[in-house]
Amino acid sequence: MKVGIDKIGFYTPNKYVDMVDLAHARGDDPNKYLIGIGQKQMAVADQTQDAVSMGINATLKYLDQIDKDKVGLLVFGTESSVDQSKSASLFVKSALHLRPEVRTFEVKEACFGLTAGLIIARDFVRVHPDETAIVIGSDIARYGVATPGEVTQGAGSISVLVKSDPAILTLNDGHSAYSEDINDFWRPNDSKLAMVDGKYSTQVYLQFFENVFNQYKKDRKLETKDFDAIIYHLPFTKQGLKANRLAVEDQDETTKKRLEDSFEASKQLSMEVGNIYTASLYLSLLSLLEKSDLAADSLIGLFSYGSGAMAEFFSGNLVDGYKSQLDPEGDEAMLARRQRLTVKEYEDTFNKALEDPKDGEVLESDEVAGTWYFAGTENYIRQYKKK
Repeated sequence: MKVGIDKIGFYTPNKYVDMVDLAHARGDDPNKYLIGIGQKQMAVADQTQDAVSMGINATLKYLDQIDKDKVGLLVFGTESSVDQSKSASLFVKSALHLRPEVRTFEVKEACFGLTAGLIIARDFVRVHPDETAIVIGSDIARYGVATPGEVTQGAGSISVLVKSDPAILTLNDGHSAYSEDINDFWRPNDSKLAMVDGKYSTQVYLQFFENVFNQYKKDRKLETKDFDAIIYHLPFTKQGLKANRLAVEDQDETTKKRLEDSFEASKQLSMEVGNIYTASLYLSLLSLLEKSDLAADSLIGLFSYGSGAMAEFFSGNLVDGYKSQLDPEGDEAMLARRQRLTVKEYEDTFNKALEDPKDGEVLESDEVAGTWYFAGTENYIRQYKKK
């Protein structure tokens, strides 16, 4: 039985800061951000958008196209959790009006969270072939204003529906995984800002990629030339470019061009949104599908990495007709509706979002009608509303 991704939804907040504006404000050459980091724009979440609201909005992109009564599992991957005990997925389940029999929980391992949920969902559907699973990755990447990691921030969510006989991507058996307890990136409980050893983290990312990519090819008896595309977790797009250069090293020109072209397509959305942690790899997948013209049955390699650190390489094949499941015009319209903030507006919005509203304070959203948002707390219980 084939199991995989049948639907995919994407949401990012309605504000962004331009990298050229930010570079000028920081006294840097814009090419340091545009080329050196590989980013054009960075999504900015205000106080009304958090992991939960973004996850709801991403799932709503396809919810009216599925049979909600068949959903048996909801997994929420995040490292931007809103509660130390209650799962973010329960807020989502309530907003989506899913049936009470749905099994639901939250998973965490840095940027690996959505992949972990996808693996769980795949196995769930194999055992329950008549049921489906929703898996969400939703995060706000925060390092702080005027910090070394500032240009690798972002905010957004990807939601996927996993089912048997999927319409977008079938997931292949087998994987290559590698984990190690290291301190390249972490966020203590008392901090809303992540801490990172940037240079070390980029080195570990590449080491882990080579490890799992080579092991996967060995285990599956594949060669690099067998892949039609390889996509990556993109904390910033230049990081994925470095990994892709390792992948195509010593390959023939045809293979090299094919994988370079597919990477170029896969990074386009991330260049405009920034780092969205657990959802980043799957934003790469969405970008690849919308910005390229791959044939049915194309073999896609996926490299998932979560600092701390956990890496996995796996693959899938595109399903005939997958393009009909996408909404590139809608995604482009969502990006186009965003407000370009001045650097001062970005700084104020960013810093305000670090503050918890006083209990009982009602927050109002400036998003478009139909968008879910965090409206504050009542008796310290989080409230989510639809605009």
